Formats: sequence, structure tokens, C-alpha cells
Amino acid sequence: MERIVEVKHLTKKFGSSIAVDDISFSVEKGTIVGLLGPNGAGKSTTINMITGLLKKTSGEINLFGKAVTEKNRELRKKIGVVPQDLAIYYDLSAEENVRYFGGLYGLRGAKLKDAVEQALKLVGLWERKKDKPATFSGGMQRRLNIAMAIVHQPEFVIMDEPTVGIDPQSRNYIMETIEKMRQAGKTLIYTSHYMEEVERLADTIIIIDHGKVIAQGTATELVNLITDQKNIMITVANPQDIVLEELQQQNGVIQAQLAEQLLTVTVANESSVLNQLLMHLIQQGVEVDRVHQQEIDLETVFLNLTGRNLRDR
Repeated sequence: MERIVEVKHLTKKFGSSIAVDDISFSVEKGTIVGLLGPNGAGKSTTINMITGLLKKTSGEINLFGKAVTEKNRELRKKIGVVPQDLAIYYDLSAEENVRYFGGLYGLRGAKLKDAVEQALKLVGLWERKKDKPATFSGGMQRRLNIAMAIVHQPEFVIMDEPTVGIDPQSRNYIMETIEKMRQAGKTLIYTSHYMEEVERLADTIIIIDHGKVIAQGTATELVNLITDQKNIMITVANPQDIVLEELQQQNGVIQAQLAEQLLTVTVANESSVLNQLLMHLIQQGVEVDRVHQQEIDLETVFLNLTGRNLRDR
């Protein structure tokens, strides 16, 4: 599959501070790569180097098979960038904002008119095209920002925290817009510190913290990376009938602990273990009231890999 982006050993230093520390990854055509990490992890710095807005200290960046340089302006026409900070002209209408940016990319006449209409319709703002952004909600302004970034129909789109500080309805609208872009064959890098967004959108997830790539893969691959075990919490009515020594001898059981009526059993992460465990308890005359299996999610992955929660500052 064609690689749209290749980043090799990318590093950025500000004086003695290392903002991005020897990171490498690639983005294949038609896929969404999620850069997941807390604020200050190095996501925006990485994005700014990929787009050529920030000069790298060392490493390589290739877009569409060509090195990113300040002189290679043709590459920028293939890219759409949705910045973290809004870039909107509040004294212009929504339509005028999008038309202005389309003109910057060389669109003219009927082609520009059609492109503006398509972009505004994609983000659900065509009916508000004559209104000024000052009358829009924060979420609508974010959607306008997306329309301005994609009006020239770029092959590759970068979105840097596009849902920060907006309401859930607008966030979901943006998610649906991105999914439509994926269906149209666009390639995206999506940065966020919202776990659920990256999990919903990204084909590949790159966890970045303190400027380093900690891990990368699909959501399933990342979950499997950190554990081959899971905990099962069982509430029982008659804990006195449980014999922990016998329980721990069952296949797949790694450890068993009992605290009053709560039995916590660490087992191998296999689907058959739970049934075997429950059968053993029933045969011993133990009355089971409730069973809960600990779910390993990306939040747990991040905590295990970095030692802190995703939204910690």
C-alpha cells in the first residue's frame, strides 16, 4: 500500500529541551492515524514539522514520496490542515471564509464556487453560509475551520485537536464528517487527548508521551501488548464455602483473593476460563450473586505504558 507520510527518527529541540525525541511512523493511503497523548506530549510539534511550519532539528519527513522542505510548496497543495487554534475571519461570512481559502489554493470561478458548496455541505453549514462566525457556537466554528482546510480537496488532511472545548453534539458531528472523509478515500492524521475519539476513528493509534512514541498499533494490538491476563470479580453469598487453594489449582487461574463477599480471580485472558471457574464454584456449593470482568481499554493501556492517566497534566 502507498505510504503518504513517512517520518524517520524525527527530533525537535528548543534549546536544551527536547519536544520530539527520535520518533518514527508512517501513514498509508486511505487510513486514519491517531496521535494519542496528553497536552504537551509533542503532538502539535510533530504536526507542525510535517506541514513544514516548524523546522526539524534532525530526522526525515517524506510526503507523497518527497522530502518536506520550505521550497517544496507544491506538496502543501495536497495537504489540508485543521489547526488546534481557530483560524477564522470573524468579519467575513462562512461562505466568504471558505472562498478566501479556496482562492489561496488557486481555485477560481465555477470550480471555486462548487468547492465552497461541497465543503460547507460536508460540515453541515451550507444553510448558514451567509452568517458570520461570531453568531456560531464553538462547535460550528470548529466545523467551519474544517471546511476552510478541505475546500481545495486535499489528498491528505491533518487535524490537530479539532474537538477541544465543544459540546458533545458538535463533537459527534465532526466525528461523522471525518468518517465521511475516510469513505471518500482521504488519508488523515488525527491528534487528540480524547481516548474515545481516537478509538472510534483511527485505523492505527500512536501513543506519544514526553515527545516519544511509546507504542503504536491497532486498538486490539495495543490492548494485547500490555496484558495476557484479566481480573474477574465475583460477589458470592457464602464466602465461607470457598477453598482458595482448590480454586488456584484450576486451569487458567493465576491468583485468587477473597475479601468478605468479593472474590477476585486473576486468570489467563482466554474465553473458556470464566466458564470453568463458575462451574467449579457451583460444584463447591458457592452461591454466585454477580460477576464482573475487568475490561482492558486504551485508558488502561496508556496508564500501564506511561504511569499516568491520559488527561493528567
